[in-house]
Amino acid sequence: MNAPQGETQQNLTGLNVIDVQGAKVGTVQQVYRDDATNVPEWITVRTGLFGMKETFVPLAGARRAGGELHVPYAKDAIKNAPRIDANGHLDPSQELELYRHYGVTRPGEQ
Repeated sequence: MNAPQGETQQNLTGLNVIDVQGAKVGTVQQVYRDDATNVPEWITVRTGLFGMKETFVPLAGARRAGGELHVPYAKDAIKNAPRIDANGHLDPSQELELYRHYGVTRPGEQ
């Protein structure tokens, strides 16, 4: 899973996240990189009524348009994603749970 071409952690943070239907979901808070490749693979999005929750969203299929990051997932799917603490590292079991939720194949798997 790759970040939008040429994007880095610094220029993804703070972007508005827009779902597949054009609805604003929240704001990019953190970018998580793959342990083996160091490629950006996940973002956390601040969601909720007062922006108190951070939810993981895969960067697969995301594209940047100005100050927005468009993701190929519905707002409800993002808000209903498994709750995992955004504490600096995703362990493999947490990643697998998120991949399943979003219906995304883990990189390197068929």
